[in-house]
Amino acid sequence: MAQDPSFDIVSKVERPELQNAISQAMTDISTRFDFKGSNSEIKLQDEHMVLTSENEIKLKQVIDVLTTKMAKRGISLRAFDFESKVEPATGQTVRQKVKIQNGLDKEQTKQITNLIKDAKLKVQVTIQGDSVRVVGKKKDDLQAVMQAVRNADFKFDANFQNFKG
Repeated sequence: MAQDPSFDIVSKVERPELQNAISQAMTDISTRFDFKGSNSEIKLQDEHMVLTSENEIKLKQVIDVLTTKMAKRGISLRAFDFESKVEPATGQTVRQKVKIQNGLDKEQTKQITNLIKDAKLKVQVTIQGDSVRVVGKKKDDLQAVMQAVRNADFKFDANFQNFKG
């Protein structure tokens, strides 16, 4: 017997795409006139990025350049927490740590499952750790779920993986 179509709803940032966006942003920063002689930098670490610049104004410009490059590469800005406070760093610079969302927490998985159940589609929803598995008999139902999740105004990033038809 064939298995029913399914997919997973996850929140993961493609690391190579993010690395490319950071490289493009750093190239852009190094060639811009307003950053000439500036000590601005973007470093990618495990669960966050560290942005460093001379002052808060330049740091905001670094964030603007980075978010533009990420948007052009199709990386959702909802996967990042730019709300952390700016702190002083070494050499008269300021630093901000930007958290990268990796996986869905309990509250986020509940929001997704409630959205799908409210849509009253004939699908089964199960929470699997930091992802949500959706299984249905018809591919049309699964596509309707995908559309509902895309249209939902979540404060976090949700994307789809492991589509099995």
